[in-house]
Amino acid sequence: MTDFIYRYPSLQSGRLIKRYKRFLADIELETGETITAHCANPGKMRGLSEPGYRVMVSRSDNPKRKLPYSLELVEAQDNEPTWVGVNTNLPNQAIKLALEARSLPGLGEYDSISPEVVYGRDKKSRVDFLLNKNGENPPIYVEVKNVTWAEGRKALFPDAVTTRGQKHLLELVDVVLGNQGRAVALFFIGRSDCDIFAPGDSADPEYGKLLRHAMNQGLEILPCRFELTPEGIRYLGLAKLEM
Repeated sequence: MTDFIYRYPSLQSGRLIKRYKRFLADIELETGETITAHCANPGKMRGLSEPGYRVMVSRSDNPKRKLPYSLELVEAQDNEPTWVGVNTNLPNQAIKLALEARSLPGLGEYDSISPEVVYGRDKKSRVDFLLNKNGENPPIYVEVKNVTWAEGRKALFPDAVTTRGQKHLLELVDVVLGNQGRAVALFFIGRSDCDIFAPGDSADPEYGKLLRHAMNQGLEILPCRFELTPEGIRYLGLAKLEM
C-alpha cells in the first residue's frame, strides 16, 4: 500500500509478560529472548496490559539509551484482533506528516506548521501545533491526544485522571474566548476497530465535563481514526462524536 502517512522502522514481534512501574514492560520476543522495553505511555492502557498479548517493539542503537527497546503496538482483543498504538511519542510525528500532506479535514488553509509553541495562562504550556496562513486567517492551535482505550466500538479518552489534559482544555478555551485564533482538540484514535469517540467519563469525569464545556465555548474536536499495522499508519477518517 502507498497511503501510509507514517512507516515504522523494522519491528520485532513478541508476547507481553507484564507491564509495571508504568513505563516498563517485560516481553518475550519470538526469538525466545526476554527483554525489558520502555513503555512511553503514562495512562493505564486499559485492556492492553494482559500477559500473553502479542506486541511489537522497535529497537534503537542509540548508546545513550538505558533501554534500547520501545513498546510500539499491542494487539487488542476487544472487538477483533486489532493493533493499537501505545507509544505516546508517535502520534505527534504522524500528525505532523498528515498536516504537511494536508490530509486532515476541517482545518482550512495554512502555509506554516509550527510545533511546540509556547502559550497558555502562565506561558508555561506548549501547544502541539500552531498553523498559520500568512496572517490572512486566524491561527489554529492544535492539541493532540493519543486514544487507546475502547469499549465496544467506542474509543474513549482519557483512560486515567489527567490534570494536565484538564489544564490544556482550559487554555484552549482561553484561545477562543480571547479571540487569539481557532482551537482544535485532535484525538488520535490509534486503533481501527472503533468508529465512535466519547469522553472517558468513568476514568476522569472532570475531563469529560470540561471537554463538553469547551466544545460549547467554541473548541473544535477532531476525532481522527487511524489504522496501525507493523508496517505503518494509515488515516481512516473521522469517528462519530458522541458527547
